[in-house]
Amino acid sequence: MRTGRKKKINFSKIYSFKRGKGPSKDDHSQIGGPGFSRVVFCNESDGLESSSRNYVTNYVRTTKYTAASFLPKSLFEQFRRVANFYFLVTGILSFTSLAPYSAVSAIIPLIIVIGATMVKEGIEDWRRKQQDIEMNNRKVKVHKSDGVFHHTEWKNLKVGDIVKVEKDEFFPADLLLLSSSYEDAICYVETMNLDGETNLKLKQALEVTSYLNEDEDIKNFRALIKCEDPNANLYSFVGSMEFQEQQYPLSPQQLLLRDSKLRNTDHVYGAVIFTGHDTKVIQNSTDPPSKRSKIEKKMDKIIYFLFGVLFLIAFIGSVYFGVVTKNDLKGGHYRWYLQPERANIFFDPDRAPAAAIYHFLTALLLYSYLIPISLYVSIEIVKVLQSIFINQDVNMYFEEADKPAHARTSNLNEELGQVDTILSDKTGTLTCNSMEFIKCSIAGTAYGYGVTEVEKAMAKKKGSPLKVNGKGLVDDPFGNMKKSTVKGFNFDDDRIMNGHWITEPYSNIIQKFFRLLAICHTAIPDIDEHRGNVTYEAESPDEAAFVVAAREIGFEFFKRTQTSVSVNELDLVSGKRVERSYKLLNIIEFNSTRKRMSVIVRDEEGKLLLLCKGADSVMFERLGTNGREFEEETIKHVNEYADAGLRTLILAYRELNEEEFEEFDKKFSEAKNSVSADRDALIDEVTEEIEKDLILLGATAVEDKLQLGVPECIDKLAQAGIKIWVLTGDKLETAINIGYACSLLRQGMKKIAITLENPEIVALEKVGDKNAIAKASKQSVLKQITEGKSQVAASRSEAFALIIDGKSLAYALDDNAKKSFLELAMVCASVICCRSSPKQKALVTRLVKEGTNRTTLAIGDGANDVGMLQEADIGIGISGVEGMQAVMSSDIAIAQFRYLERLLLVHGHWCYRRISSMICYFFYKNVTFGITIFLYEAYTSFSGQPAYNDWFLSLYNVFFTSLPVIAMGVFDQDVSARFCLKFPLLYQEGVQNLLFTWRRIIGWMLNGVCSGVIIFFFCKEALSLPAFKKNGKIAEYQIFGATMYTCVVWVVNCQMALAISYFTLIQHITIWGGIALWYLFLLAYGAIPPSISTTAYKVFVESLAPTPSFYVVTLFVVISALIPYYSYNAIQMRFFPMFHGMIQWIRHEGHSEDPEYCDMVRQRSIRPTTVGFTARSLARTNPLEDRNQKQR
Repeated sequence: MRTGRKKKINFSKIYSFKRGKGPSKDDHSQIGGPGFSRVVFCNESDGLESSSRNYVTNYVRTTKYTAASFLPKSLFEQFRRVANFYFLVTGILSFTSLAPYSAVSAIIPLIIVIGATMVKEGIEDWRRKQQDIEMNNRKVKVHKSDGVFHHTEWKNLKVGDIVKVEKDEFFPADLLLLSSSYEDAICYVETMNLDGETNLKLKQALEVTSYLNEDEDIKNFRALIKCEDPNANLYSFVGSMEFQEQQYPLSPQQLLLRDSKLRNTDHVYGAVIFTGHDTKVIQNSTDPPSKRSKIEKKMDKIIYFLFGVLFLIAFIGSVYFGVVTKNDLKGGHYRWYLQPERANIFFDPDRAPAAAIYHFLTALLLYSYLIPISLYVSIEIVKVLQSIFINQDVNMYFEEADKPAHARTSNLNEELGQVDTILSDKTGTLTCNSMEFIKCSIAGTAYGYGVTEVEKAMAKKKGSPLKVNGKGLVDDPFGNMKKSTVKGFNFDDDRIMNGHWITEPYSNIIQKFFRLLAICHTAIPDIDEHRGNVTYEAESPDEAAFVVAAREIGFEFFKRTQTSVSVNELDLVSGKRVERSYKLLNIIEFNSTRKRMSVIVRDEEGKLLLLCKGADSVMFERLGTNGREFEEETIKHVNEYADAGLRTLILAYRELNEEEFEEFDKKFSEAKNSVSADRDALIDEVTEEIEKDLILLGATAVEDKLQLGVPECIDKLAQAGIKIWVLTGDKLETAINIGYACSLLRQGMKKIAITLENPEIVALEKVGDKNAIAKASKQSVLKQITEGKSQVAASRSEAFALIIDGKSLAYALDDNAKKSFLELAMVCASVICCRSSPKQKALVTRLVKEGTNRTTLAIGDGANDVGMLQEADIGIGISGVEGMQAVMSSDIAIAQFRYLERLLLVHGHWCYRRISSMICYFFYKNVTFGITIFLYEAYTSFSGQPAYNDWFLSLYNVFFTSLPVIAMGVFDQDVSARFCLKFPLLYQEGVQNLLFTWRRIIGWMLNGVCSGVIIFFFCKEALSLPAFKKNGKIAEYQIFGATMYTCVVWVVNCQMALAISYFTLIQHITIWGGIALWYLFLLAYGAIPPSISTTAYKVFVESLAPTPSFYVVTLFVVISALIPYYSYNAIQMRFFPMFHGMIQWIRHEGHSEDPEYCDMVRQRSIRPTTVGFTARSLARTNPLEDRNQKQR
């Protein structure tokens, strides 16, 4: 019985090449040369030779700072910001006699702001430090002496140490595999932390070291390893091992990388090759590109603009001051109180130019309050809190996989509200990357009645009954057929199922077809010893689907050893199930260049068979003249499958003779064991010779289903005015039909296909002249792009889709073509790039980002999407089945594509509006404050006398006005989440950047100027009466300053209340609490002795509080200062509402549930060129468009 077999044997798998059985005679000329100078003395890490090498330790540090560097480095980071540097300079100058205020009052706010940011940085770095400590202190067994292993921390490992790693432990460094618990010295490794792939990789030691089975065997083991220097290439390793006076070549097959995990193997022994920062995983851990939002970059320009204003008014005031000071020499001057004949340098009429220069420096200090000192730290706080809300949004939590959204950086929150173009991967992003075997073509006959998502979408599009293989689905017009309960298998055809294939005309070919699926793979079987069920660990979802399909048809792969594959299959002659074993001689692995995989086996009858499966683009050309019997029918079926959105592979085989195999095996082994840069080229050259003259068996078709909610999400994003590009490695036909299924393409949309599959190029490819091919291809692509642009220009009212394949894309991205290509792409409703390589994905993303100067968002789930994610303004990683590589390189991670709708339309819009409004308000409140200081300066003849007490000046930005703006940045909502999703039109505010234009920014600053002017002049006039108090005393300087400051605090906080759309308890507390805090501060500070409180001493208790006119002035000034903004806002809201204003009116007037009214508003965002099913239905029902089409 199969259930009696040992699990250990089931997990033993053939390797893609044979182990070295003897010393190598290959050329090792690279070893010892540049880039190949590393020498490792195994089991002699403490020896003299090893110690002299000075290799890095295994201690790893990922922190930005150390205890010694934190203070200087962090301070340097803070003062790189021009505003912070300016405040540092003013703080230093405040210790001189130039300062119009005390040094302490200038320095403390700077310390608070810088300190808060440094504390944040310190906490983040401390968390990284804790992770480093945990990793460096992990334990591993290391050989000490006499075959004894002791636990030691990872950080203590040295190059040359022999370690013993046990099951489910991580490798502590890059190790050379010496032996394992398996007899054939193999082990299984999970590399998710390195490349994001979840499938297990097979590693194998050299045969000469496989005898090291016990701890005792290590005692006398000595070897010398010479290999490549540390580098970042995860998939290459060149070296040799000198053992027992013989030299053996080393390859990546023997290398175990740090941070990968040992799986399904009890233990391994390994020699430490690379440690610490020399390991490949650390060499790969470069920091992602630094990304800053467009708003943040613009904010820097506003700061520079305010600096310009500050210097200008300081210069004007200083010139005026110099002229007036010089005039003090003349008789009858009105500044007699300065006693010019005895004045110091600051007021000396004889040295008026010098006095003007000193006054300029004083003015720079005094007007510094135009620049918001707490702006940067406030925005950082707000962005962190916004990210927490994104992470905790239950509507973006994927319960099935227990994965919430995760904002990995908070720098780009507002960018989410400005996305113009989305560039999306297809497999695993739009689709599930969960493959199902659904159809196949064998011996020219199509099998399988399954209906794909694409076929359902096409049937709905045509509105016609769905037919499958000529059978009409009358009862179920959209093909909702019975669903298989077996994962990866959704095949339904009675002609083949349940052993009925024996009665088919070509039953022998059907047998070979499914036997090939059961043998030609690298899957690992795992038998449940209680139930007898076989499950598979496969390298990809496709491969798992093929093995499961073979099992369900009756060809059950259940056992793999080092040299054989065993299949339980139905015998064609006897009609009974029999166990057959196939001796595995070679596996020629699949890669993206070869696009095929082959195995060479010997069956029980002694026949040598080459079994091959691969892409149609490489397989049909390898068929022999006697193997093309079913080629025409198979090509037809493959095209039909592609039309149905299925992924196809061609299956073929051939018999080999002994001489042919022996010659190939010798060359293949030599190529595999070669230690040279062209090793891969040698292997390809050898395999080309054997993979030819194949006999066609048929084709497989697997479906990668669309993720839930993808068409609806794309529809909403299209309504929001966002352009969507799909970059995929699939065939053109497959990508087109997936486009239809997810509403990226629609009926009536004209397609512009740019491809090089034309007769001229094909003829040149047969000749093989590379230069001629390149020249003709370039000209062809340019011609097709020009024709496409003309086609679009001739019909602006129609929707166009641009589809381009990988070959054409390579030429379209050339310097002289990419501008035209981008111009064509941007006027098309949707763009689909097929057969795209990872590099092409990144280059297309860069082209769109730099060519349009608009915000781009890339979304993907695999390691091949990393370049695209890092190149885009925002990278979104899908935490799907392809591992975590994309997530680790992303800015934000989500579990499903459909969550992009809420992330952008809700959180993106909110964050954009909040940050924009927050920055505008910051400048408003500082301009208001600064203008009162400037006007008081002018009123006092630019004497350098501040209007306010020192601490009033210092605490304005830090305490009395900062909390309300932070609360607005976190909690404000112009419309609710429901309305954001109901009216995607609202998103256009961010795409068009309507809320952060220079016009709006200057408008807020002018509002600040207006408020400052009203506050100053109204206070001045109101307090210039002969008697302010009951006892007849006038309003003195300190009373004027405190009254004006009170009005400023009231006005800017009430302005915040007017600007907020959505009040929460926290906003009430911060706004009214800020005002209350001012009064409490005035009481407390005024009670301090006058030596400290100076002009504020008991000013409130004795002068302001008992005087009714103080309250009247405050009320009158606040109302007067707010009237301009209130009037402007009311007129705009009533007669010129922005998008959010329109939706607020809908809600206010009760039209939110009126479908006709809501549709009318929504249609404002839908153009004839919009994609999505809403646009499709509108196009179908739009009589004007129908009329236009008839006229054409």
